[in-house]
Amino acid sequence: MRVLWLTSLRPVGISKSNDYIQNLFIKSVDQVQNADITLSLTQFDELGVFDYQERIPLKKNYINFTKDKLPKGKKYSNKIMLENALNQFLTQDYDYLVYSTADLIVPANIFLEIKKNKMLQCCFLIFPNILIKNSLLKSTFWPHYGIDLFIFRINKNNAKKLLESIQHWDQYDWGINDNFYVSVCDLLNIPIKNMYKFSSAIKFENNFSDFHEDRNWQRKSWNENKEYFKNFLQKNKLSSLFASGSYYYLIYKIFKLKDLNLKLLLSYIIFYIYFPIRFIIKKFK
Repeated sequence: MRVLWLTSLRPVGISKSNDYIQNLFIKSVDQVQNADITLSLTQFDELGVFDYQERIPLKKNYINFTKDKLPKGKKYSNKIMLENALNQFLTQDYDYLVYSTADLIVPANIFLEIKKNKMLQCCFLIFPNILIKNSLLKSTFWPHYGIDLFIFRINKNNAKKLLESIQHWDQYDWGINDNFYVSVCDLLNIPIKNMYKFSSAIKFENNFSDFHEDRNWQRKSWNENKEYFKNFLQKNKLSSLFASGSYYYLIYKIFKLKDLNLKLLLSYIIFYIYFPIRFIIKKFK
């Protein structure tokens, strides 16, 4: 099966920990079984990435979108990354379009498990991730925020529909990707399959300070992207809850009884038990 894998790499040579994490990610993608993978890399003048990607032992479609084409002060755009990947998907015969961050260890068996699913079109994802923070394993089932791997089995008609729809969407820097990609499933009218009980994705929490980023930067970026996303939802006649319902709506959309095992059930229970606590904390803030 032919796979186009959409991602973007952080600057190389600035953070030893980030370089280590990205190397683990590339190695894990290279070891994915039963898949002929091509990376779709869209970069934004990131230091050291061109030379680094030349050494990656995978097929690649590499595009550098210079920062001077972005709005002032912006670093990157997931919309531009997706647009480039969709154009590549439409000109070649790929079976899957994958979006992921580059701070994961991807399960080697993911496509072996996906192949068992006979739905012609589907979105496969893994929630929750196994989180590694400060080199420590936090939990194998705790519902930390973040869906960092989306695998779309779609045909070219739906790829064209998605490409047309994002002409009504902008996205810069951090935030909204999980919400956006779950909403895409409604846009394309395809089911969602949570692969958690078959495969585990390990997520590393980056040291934001290495790249002059912090929680304030994240919040500002997320709120700006939320406004762009609301426009996308309105233009494409999708529920505003993808933006305003936050993760509680996303988890509702991906929940399927047949996907459950004991750990995943526990994860969902914990997530919704904490809802009133988070709500109260947010109100007081």
